[in-house]
Amino acid sequence: MEVKQNKMGTVPMNKLIWKMGLPMIVSMILQSVYNIVDTAFVINMGSDGIAGNLALTYAFPIQLLIIAIGVGTGVGINALLSKKLGEEDKDGVSKTVGNGIFLGVCIYVLFLLFGLFGCRAFIAMQAGANAKACEMGASYLKICCCFSFGAIGFTVYERFLQATGKTLFSTIAQISGALANIVLDYVFIYPCKMGIDGAAWATVIGQILSLVVAMLFHYLANKEIKNSFKAMIPNLTIIKGIYKIGISAAIMQGLLSVMMLGMTSVLGTVKNHETAELLQGSFGIYYKIMQFALFACFGLSNTIISVLSYNYGAKSKERVRECIKYGILDSLIVAAVIAILFECLADLLAKLFGMASGEGGEAIKATVATAIRIAAVGYVFMAFSVAIQGVLQAFGYSLFPLLISFLRLCALVLPIAFLFTLSDKVLTLVWVTFPIVEVLTAAVSAWTLKFAYDRCVKPLPDMAAAPSMATA
Repeated sequence: MEVKQNKMGTVPMNKLIWKMGLPMIVSMILQSVYNIVDTAFVINMGSDGIAGNLALTYAFPIQLLIIAIGVGTGVGINALLSKKLGEEDKDGVSKTVGNGIFLGVCIYVLFLLFGLFGCRAFIAMQAGANAKACEMGASYLKICCCFSFGAIGFTVYERFLQATGKTLFSTIAQISGALANIVLDYVFIYPCKMGIDGAAWATVIGQILSLVVAMLFHYLANKEIKNSFKAMIPNLTIIKGIYKIGISAAIMQGLLSVMMLGMTSVLGTVKNHETAELLQGSFGIYYKIMQFALFACFGLSNTIISVLSYNYGAKSKERVRECIKYGILDSLIVAAVIAILFECLADLLAKLFGMASGEGGEAIKATVATAIRIAAVGYVFMAFSVAIQGVLQAFGYSLFPLLISFLRLCALVLPIAFLFTLSDKVLTLVWVTFPIVEVLTAAVSAWTLKFAYDRCVKPLPDMAAAPSMATA
């Protein structure tokens, strides 16, 4: 038997964060591609494009919720699995994987039931008198929920690969689904004339393909993990361990859904009905574009969770310090690059969503371009907060990361945005909400980092042997 050291405990940290982080960044960004591509094809499909975009905006909070619960559970699986690997607890590793699969099945059943019985009421609550947007949104969301096992299952198997350092495999799985979605979106919406239902089918088929590829990689390449049906028997200790970290991650991601729903409602209070629908539709588009930056930050945050959990479990003080340092620094670099690109390409990005929608499309393009230019100013501060959330999760904190998300997505953003809707210049000023909120949240995040560092890092011994993982 050959003894092989796990790279999370040996590779220089400045290289390890990028080596593991870049595939995770790509993987997380590709999660946003599904919604971006759907929106771009739907809004440009002709006379129904504007209503279709509103339908997607109304459906988006539930799609975010699917991602939130799946990713939150996955984050908990990732952190616990990395910790068990660092401790060389083989039985714990096996049970964490088995219970992760069990939880994925349970989550899917919940969204299946919602898809069958709750979609129409949820869309109607937002659409009001817009019958066309209501009908299109309910149909789209029902398909996405009833076949959400692909999205949920992928977030589980993706974490099995990431926790063992095989991030390239998870990225390949994600790319395969994203490419399938792009091709099928075009085929289903245009040649097949399936409309918004075609966008939904393209999305779920792409997600299912990603799941299948990730499962193949896991069962063929994850030799560190022993898979068995017995390990899938619910274990309350393991489930509690997963959700000790995962519940805060799920709620944090779920607050994206709350913010999306809240902002749609706030923008709907604008007195001019046409301006209100323009802002709602533009916000739906902007927020999906913004997810490129947000999900890139989540990718590095997830890297921090994996690497920091492993080295914290191994009590390697120096590597814990380096992980925090390089994790935050690299997050700031990625966000700064994306912000600069968005500032330069704002008009081009906005143009993707107004190529064939007449005057309504021109108004959306102008509003989305304005939103991108103003909001991108806050991306670096957003990256700082998201990176610190990853550090806090790796240390086992749940309330601090939740506080940061609550400030970013609810407590600050909704009242500030509402105040700006009272202005005659609402089409411009409402977007200033986002950089203001990011700066305020970053200040709170810095305090939580100092608190956690003093209690988790300083007590560690100054020297710790590099951990190893025996593999056949």
